[in-house]
Amino acid sequence: MRVLSFCLYLLLLLGAGFGVSRGLDSGINERAQHFLRVLIERYIRDGQPVGSRTLARDAGLDLSPATVRNVMADLEELGFVTSPHTSSGRVPTVPGYRFFVDTLISLKPLEEPEVSRAKDQLGGDGNPLSILESASKLLSSLTHLAGVVMVPRRDRITVKQVEFVQLSGTRVLTVLVTSNGEVLNRVIETSRQFTPSELEQAGNFLTRHFAGRDLEGMRAQLVREMEEARRNMNTLMTKVLEMADAAMRHEGRADYVMAGQTNLMDFDELAQMDRLRQLFNAFTEKQEILHLLDRSLQAEGVQIFIGEESGYTTLESCSVITAPYEVDNQVVGVLGVIGPTRMAYDRVIPIVDITARLLGAALKTR
Repeated sequence: MRVLSFCLYLLLLLGAGFGVSRGLDSGINERAQHFLRVLIERYIRDGQPVGSRTLARDAGLDLSPATVRNVMADLEELGFVTSPHTSSGRVPTVPGYRFFVDTLISLKPLEEPEVSRAKDQLGGDGNPLSILESASKLLSSLTHLAGVVMVPRRDRITVKQVEFVQLSGTRVLTVLVTSNGEVLNRVIETSRQFTPSELEQAGNFLTRHFAGRDLEGMRAQLVREMEEARRNMNTLMTKVLEMADAAMRHEGRADYVMAGQTNLMDFDELAQMDRLRQLFNAFTEKQEILHLLDRSLQAEGVQIFIGEESGYTTLESCSVITAPYEVDNQVVGVLGVIGPTRMAYDRVIPIVDITARLLGAALKTR
């Protein structure tokens, strides 16, 4: 059964299930596409401009140097490759990488033993935050890049249970237990003092009526219920709903955990001090990374941002590959990797995809 499931997963991987649109051929012939693929694969491996002689040898085609140069000139005219210096070989551009990823790539899914080890690494007895940290470390160790995992968006997580605990006077501790096993605590001030019995009844009422709803939907229904309660002059019910509304304010903030940032220092194109400083500042301040992850949260499947496609100058020498992860069939967060544009897309894309699936399953069991 496990083998059958894994085979089905491989079929999905080899299909069009990555959220990466298969591009048009942009008018370049099959030979030019072959040269572009060979050039990009060579550049990803070595990080050095690829000359015509090297390209002809790697391509395995019996062509004259003049023919190879003509093909390279055509690719350069299309904007798919460029020459860093007049006498040097060619390197891929962002459009070249995009065409490669959308049209030419052959993905390399993880083997079943690798998937099993990854599942074990995420299946420990840790709390949800520990599982997220394990996922970021897993992404980093498998790709040798920087792994990032967004903390689940709380407005997308469903509520399982609501409890109120009296502290002192009008101070009440609100406890929300979510579908991913997280316990959210917030102390609120109520307009009057409630008895323990009233607080217990309030928690039971909210659990019965709101269990299974996400926080965003819960807040919307709370507003409707409060208006209805006011019309019916049910003062106690109005207070109960107001308490729940106060407890959930500002619970939609998102953050992320990250691992393997220092891996980026191993790539010459990112290792300049100014560029590293900008990157690490972006990781610390988080705003740009969070915005990019939030964009991925609104999309379906694996998303790939190459160079300036991210929209941020800090990331113009990087590629970011992301995938959403789900709990109870609802997308609650995004994970991914950040690395140089010459990353091994054929291996990284399946790693990001399967890690997202495994993380969702691990959170669900918690």
